[in-house]
Amino acid sequence: MAIYTLPDLPYDFAALEPHISGKIMELHHDKHHQAYVTGANAALEGLAEARDSGNLANVNKLEKDLAFNLGGHVNHSIFWTNLSPNGGGQPEGELQAAIDEYFGSFEKFQAHFTAAATGIQGSGWAVLSWDSIGQRLIIQQLFDQQSNTAQGTIPIFQLDMWEHAFYLDYLNVKADYVKAVWNIADWQNVAQRLDVARKQTNGLLVLS
Repeated sequence: MAIYTLPDLPYDFAALEPHISGKIMELHHDKHHQAYVTGANAALEGLAEARDSGNLANVNKLEKDLAFNLGGHVNHSIFWTNLSPNGGGQPEGELQAAIDEYFGSFEKFQAHFTAAATGIQGSGWAVLSWDSIGQRLIIQQLFDQQSNTAQGTIPIFQLDMWEHAFYLDYLNVKADYVKAVWNIADWQNVAQRLDVARKQTNGLLVLS
């Protein structure tokens, strides 16, 4: 039985136009995201079969497959909710205060996040994360779907920088794609994610 399933988009494919085209959204959601869901389930099935048979020779490959595909599933599941046809503007309330505290201002945050996104070598994501140990916001570059981020960080805003996310609309001009996303960023969703992350990790310590 499949463990992971493809979540529905919270809006129509064309709802984010002109910033992201309906064609990209349909391909991105129905094809790319579905492939990660299928891959994650296949890896879990392969690991279960390996345990049952006692033949664990293929575990290394299966673990890598699971990390990559489950990473893709998680990243996209967050990404869709981080965007909204009613998005844009600037954060308010606790999210605004946190961004001002940890990055100096929203404008400085935007500049930092944009540089991280456009500077990714190859495929990956720019991620605004809550560091559960340091109890602060940080920006990270996530390579591929699963590499280069610290354990214990909780993503609250993610931007897909794989070419399939923007190439049909923006070709190789990554900066224009990032600029467009600011118009559809759902800061209410990000604020909710920050609130949950803070509450769940308040007082969390590294045990020694």
